[in-house]
Formats: sequence, structure tokens, C-alpha cells
Amino acid sequence: MKAWTALLAGVLFGLGLTLAGMTQPAVVLGFLDLAGAWNPRLVFVMAGAVVTTAIGYRWVWRGQRPWLDASFQLPAVRRIDGRLLLGAALFGIGWGIAGYCPGPALASLGAGLAPVFLLVAMMVLGWWLAARLPDRNADANEVKP
Repeated sequence: MKAWTALLAGVLFGLGLTLAGMTQPAVVLGFLDLAGAWNPRLVFVMAGAVVTTAIGYRWVWRGQRPWLDASFQLPAVRRIDGRLLLGAALFGIGWGIAGYCPGPALASLGAGLAPVFLLVAMMVLGWWLAARLPDRNADANEVKP
């Protein structure tokens, strides 16, 4: 049930991104082109996502636990460090160069475009490498009761 729900959520997310035009890199890059032909569509997509998420979080947090799990899975690390900033910078640079963030890239796999497959392969490689990098601040990031 959990896997089917995740699949349904992913399909709905991808459909929403596609309908909003976020699977077209020109739309995203047009948003970043402040001095040229600026396209504000991404602002409306982000605003819709923030409102939907805010409502959803308030609704979900009313329960003692999520519907399909025994407890909420919250991040244990709360500090901003160099590792986080480097990851955020790489994410932003990659988004600005390719015009895709991970969601639209995954949603665009169905189009069968070679550059999208290459981008997703590089994202997966980056996630794999990041998971294997030693965390020098592991002790400082540990949440103590």
C-alpha cells in the first residue's frame, strides 16, 4: 500500500509539473532571465506549491503519526554547514544550466530525450557520491535527547 501510494503521489506530482510547463527547460530558464524575456510562470507554480504544502502540513500534523508509517521521519540535522551550502550551490547551478530540478527531470524521462537521461544519471551519481562522503561534523549533527 505504501509503495502504491508513493507511486500515485509521484505520478500526480509529475503530471502537475508537466501541466505547469516545468518540464520545459525554456520556462525555467526564462524565469531566471531577469534582464531578458522574463517568464513569471515559475513564481505561480512555487506559490501554489507553498500554499498546498502549508495546508497539507497543518492537516497531517494533527495526527499522532502518518497514515502509512509508524512515526514521522524528520531530519535529525538542523545546522547549516559547508556540506549543505555546497550541495545547495551545486543544485542551483545545475538547475540554472539545465533548466531542470530533480522533479521535472524525473517527470521528463518519459519524453525519451538523451540529455534528460544524462542529467538524471548525473543526479543519481551525485546522490550516491554525497552519501559516501565522510561527514566531519557527524558528532556535532547528532541530536541528543
